[in-house]
Amino acid sequence: MRITSATGLAARLRDATSTQHRETEARSFVVDLMQGALDLQAYTRYLAQYAYVYRTLESRNARPDDPEFVNDPALLRFPSIVSDLSNLGAADWETSHPPLPATRDYTQRIESVSSNLPRYVAHHYTRYLGDLSGGQAIAKRVAEHYGATDNQLSFYRFDAIDRPGRFRVEYRHGLDSLNLGDRDEADLIAEAQLAFRLNADLFDALGAS
Repeated sequence: MRITSATGLAARLRDATSTQHRETEARSFVVDLMQGALDLQAYTRYLAQYAYVYRTLESRNARPDDPEFVNDPALLRFPSIVSDLSNLGAADWETSHPPLPATRDYTQRIESVSSNLPRYVAHHYTRYLGDLSGGQAIAKRVAEHYGATDNQLSFYRFDAIDRPGRFRVEYRHGLDSLNLGDRDEADLIAEAQLAFRLNADLFDALGAS
């Protein structure tokens, strides 16, 4: 197995976003959701807002110079989200849960950087690597606290990935292999920090709604 260098881009990106990552996870909506202080409807609202985010993220057309991991079909989440929402009683999610202003800010930002590979990768990394790691804990808590069933939590199941741990290692290796110049690396890191802030703003909006 190829191991990501401790001094590679993936490690630098992780270190550079660690503060934003912690601050996002500490948002009251996330804490309440994980501790069982909310309900399944709150989770449904959460998932509906992220449906807009993933639809935008996954609507980008592949480019010839894309690294393989950027267009890996095993990562696609939007179809699973739509299925989960239907099983949560929100098949009409676009009508019943219109995008919050924070969601629109998030999706508009993804759209605006979709042609810039380093900045797009920042959003790709923030969402999918998080789903493959911390997202699993969210699924467990939502099932335990709110009685969510397997067919309401397919968002967190990566059926096409047999070994998530190894996949995460290979994903980070893909980041290390980007061979970015200093300016592009700085753009990627800055965009990843922004992506965490956009997520935090969305959690704040969900907490206030």
